[in-house]
Amino acid sequence: MKIPAFYAHTLEGQPCTKWQGLEEHLLGTAKLAARFARAFDSESWGHLAGLWHDLGKYQAEFQERLLGARVAVEHSGAGAALASKKGRELGIPLAFVIAGHHAGLANYVSSDPGLPTPLRDRVKDSALTLERILPAIPAEIASHPAAELPAFLHAKPSLRREEMERLRRKSEFWTRFLFSALVDADRLDTEAFCEVDKAALRSQFSPIAELRERLDSFIDKKMYRLSAPERAMPINLCRAEILQACRQAAALPPGIFSLTVPTGGGKTLSAMSFALSHAERHCLRRVIVVIPYTSIIEQNCDVYSQALGAENVVEHHSSLDLDRKKDELGEEVTHRHELACENWDAPVIVTTSVQFFESLFSNRSSRCRKVHNIARSVIILDEVQSFPPAFLLSMVEALNELAAHYGCSIVLSTATPPALAAREGFSAGLCRIRGIVANSKELAKKLERVEYTWPGESVTSMTRPQLAREMAQHHQVLAVVHKRDDARNLARELSAIVPGESVWHLSALMCAAHRSEVLAKIKDALAQGAACRVVSTQLVEAGVDLDFPVVYRALAGLDSIVQAAGRCNREGRLSKGRVIVFRAETTPPRGTPRQAMEVTESLLSESGGGLDPSDPDLFQKYFRMLYLVKDLDSKRIQTLRQEFSFATVGREFRLIEDGFTTPVVVPYGEAAVHVQELRLRGPTRETMRGLQRFIVNIYPDASAKLSAAGALEEVEGIFVLAKPYEQSYDKTFGLLTGGEPQADPTALIS
Repeated sequence: MKIPAFYAHTLEGQPCTKWQGLEEHLLGTAKLAARFARAFDSESWGHLAGLWHDLGKYQAEFQERLLGARVAVEHSGAGAALASKKGRELGIPLAFVIAGHHAGLANYVSSDPGLPTPLRDRVKDSALTLERILPAIPAEIASHPAAELPAFLHAKPSLRREEMERLRRKSEFWTRFLFSALVDADRLDTEAFCEVDKAALRSQFSPIAELRERLDSFIDKKMYRLSAPERAMPINLCRAEILQACRQAAALPPGIFSLTVPTGGGKTLSAMSFALSHAERHCLRRVIVVIPYTSIIEQNCDVYSQALGAENVVEHHSSLDLDRKKDELGEEVTHRHELACENWDAPVIVTTSVQFFESLFSNRSSRCRKVHNIARSVIILDEVQSFPPAFLLSMVEALNELAAHYGCSIVLSTATPPALAAREGFSAGLCRIRGIVANSKELAKKLERVEYTWPGESVTSMTRPQLAREMAQHHQVLAVVHKRDDARNLARELSAIVPGESVWHLSALMCAAHRSEVLAKIKDALAQGAACRVVSTQLVEAGVDLDFPVVYRALAGLDSIVQAAGRCNREGRLSKGRVIVFRAETTPPRGTPRQAMEVTESLLSESGGGLDPSDPDLFQKYFRMLYLVKDLDSKRIQTLRQEFSFATVGREFRLIEDGFTTPVVVPYGEAAVHVQELRLRGPTRETMRGLQRFIVNIYPDASAKLSAAGALEEVEGIFVLAKPYEQSYDKTFGLLTGGEPQADPTALIS
């Protein structure tokens, strides 16, 4: 075998004859990238990106570095410079992809400090390097012809300005997918050479067809276990009707679907039944379930794991409890799941809205790596009404693109359908949405399990003592209030009236591990018929599987009210549950929550004091009114995309604002073990994942108070509640930030 003159990767302790040849790596990466890009009709582009991505390694200086020379060598620019020679239309997308495959996608022209060097400058700086190394590059690689753009990116003559801008955004979006295909191909080819054992663990999951069979069997057995009277209950008849509609709709051609089902209608399993059957029928590759709140991901994953086998359900979110996963699945399967989180190469992925959409608009190679595997998937968007209005235009356009050009089917799953369809006045909306359940209005009437009491226009606010006294009259009751302070103060007021052990509190001032344990105790109390009075912020609303006979909800956005009502008579055991909507002494937080409440007030006034939440048309009107008062592209994401400002888009597209809250590790459960790991090993991926379930995010004023009191200790860049102040984390209310924290004097005694 001819020993190559140039190498791509070394093997520690091995002679250069065992190293990976550069041409071998280029051809291997090209083959993989072509296969990945085939999913979005760009196979030849993927091949070319892989072929040219590491041309800079033909520099003698890079080879010397492999041999041990202490030199820094930039190797991504040469391939980008070669690509740019193909012209702006054909070469620039390829240049972006190649130049960014390590550092991330850059802006084309300008960049702020801290962002990658603009592409135009990278190409200019690398032109001389390219000319110098061209003689060393095999001719069949350097002279490989450029590919034709996919048909949907061809510019037609005489495009209007708006059409040209849309075409530029299409090209920007396509460049992201091509970038993802290259990044994943490069990493996998390198891994196959350098880490053989790791590579062997990937992609060991059951096929879609087998998972569909498992799910059908699980659902059928679940229905069979119901007694005849239980099966005849209206709620179970409706659930069976919804499931049948999902199974039938799976035969429809791919596209955008709506699954509008009232809370408690069994969307979790029915949507998955549609998705797996649809994927099997149309040769789609995976199902991606996108959930807005980490508070309900574990609950949904438990259901999917029971049905499909936990080894086949990959969770990818910040609150993942790796220790629990290792206990349940073992080290090898957990490691396999961790690898699948890198590129989503698994049949079922359950993730968050933040992870899904921020990956689509990221510029970072690690986060974008998974994007190409979104193509040819079924995407279930759970609680789709929770889309943040500030990013709505870019999110909706991305979904349209996924359905139109990337082979995806999208399921909009919700009890409160937002007004996302394309229409007059909102031409940027979703195109050609097909309803899975044809008679959603009639179904909503059948599934009506609660009676609403609405506050009249002349009704004054209900005081906290009044609300506490009313709640005390109920054996089992839930109250959902606006703010964390509201929840804590109401729970204290209620505890002064009834036995404290019957009162539970839930808010985001409790870490995720704490909330999970409290939710488990609440469910147990409800199941046993014990006294159970719960005060919560809105984190309990969407998807949390609780069932109370009575729910109080502070007047808020209509969607929030209906989500709270979903925790009332959820299983239909009563003829009707009661939902009492009251005007609170406080108002919702500024921004969308407060504006949503004002829209609901307007609808109440217009209706004469009563609303019918079983009418889907009411939600269309509500969301249209809400979107009218919101800027649907407040960060100018669409404009930045037209300018190919990838790095700026990646920085600005944040569904949760960086820096707005401060994460603090609190002393709950096994937090101390993970903090000790942080001290010993630093902020590795493993230590950070271990800490996630013990973090509370606090607002700037609370952070300032804790800092001023010396209550925050910084450990490897992570804030931890200092030991003398550990009593500031209360076993009932979580982190107490209302006043200046006091140190425990006994903690200071050694």
